[in-house]
Amino acid sequence: MTSITSGSDSEHLGIPKAVFVEDVDSFMQQPENDSTDAVIRRLDDLNSKYRFMEMNLLQKKKRLRGKLPDIQICLDMVEQLRKYRENGTNMETNFLLAHNLYGKATIPPTDKVCLWLGANVMLEYTMDEAEELLRGNQKTAQTTLEKVDEDLDFLRDQITTTEVNMARLHNWAVKQRQQNKK
Repeated sequence: MTSITSGSDSEHLGIPKAVFVEDVDSFMQQPENDSTDAVIRRLDDLNSKYRFMEMNLLQKKKRLRGKLPDIQICLDMVEQLRKYRENGTNMETNFLLAHNLYGKATIPPTDKVCLWLGANVMLEYTMDEAEELLRGNQKTAQTTLEKVDEDLDFLRDQITTTEVNMARLHNWAVKQRQQNKK
């Protein structure tokens, strides 16, 4: 084993896989491992990178978790508009204008709906197109959320391995100093 990582894992966003140091003596004999402090510093840098990646993935997970209920609300609204259209009745509703400020509206039966796509873009769709788009977005967000969870699990394993390696190297260094004193 010549390194503290074994390359990047293409299945997990290119996150480098931490190598478990089984034999600390042979690991420290390798040319690039000239001092315990330098190796622990490299491991600490790697651990910091893992923590940074973890923070980014947690933020992504939070955004996705916030997006899923919004998509479901839109799907529910499309279904509600479809029911009013089938009944041929107007829909009375209050809509948000600003924080704690609502406007009252009457929506006549319609077969079209406008969706915010982001970046200040709104497009008009038929009910079926809107539902198809929203279901696709919901499925994509759910799949991405599951992938982020897998990546977080993998990342936590790498963090644990790195921290265990740091502890083992530290203990090995203490043991070496004690033996050198004798």
